[in-house]
This record gives sequence, structure tokens and C-alpha cells, in this order.
Amino acid sequence: MILECTEQRQSGVPGISRYITTKNKKNTSERMELKKYNPYLKRYTVHKEIK
Repeated sequence: MILECTEQRQSGVPGISRYITTKNKKNTSERMELKKYNPYLKRYTVHKEIK
């Protein structure tokens, strides 16, 4: 599962903040959202599941 920053696309800052993680698909079938650190924006932002 890949998490991608949602705020960075809207801000126009170059680069893509992505994290790779796993989840139990039986317990959580919907797409995941986590607050992770974005090194390009230098703050914590919401990262949503893209795959």
C-alpha cells in the first residue's frame, strides 16, 4: 500500500512525499489516511492511500 501527500499537489511544491506500508485488508477495507511527515513541506500532513 502506498500513501501519498494530498497537500503537496495543491501547493505546487516540486517532489512527491510517499510512504510504503501494509495493512490488514480484512479489518480495514476502506482507504487509509495517516498523518505523516512531509520533508518537502517540512511539516506533518495527511497522506492518503493511492494503491
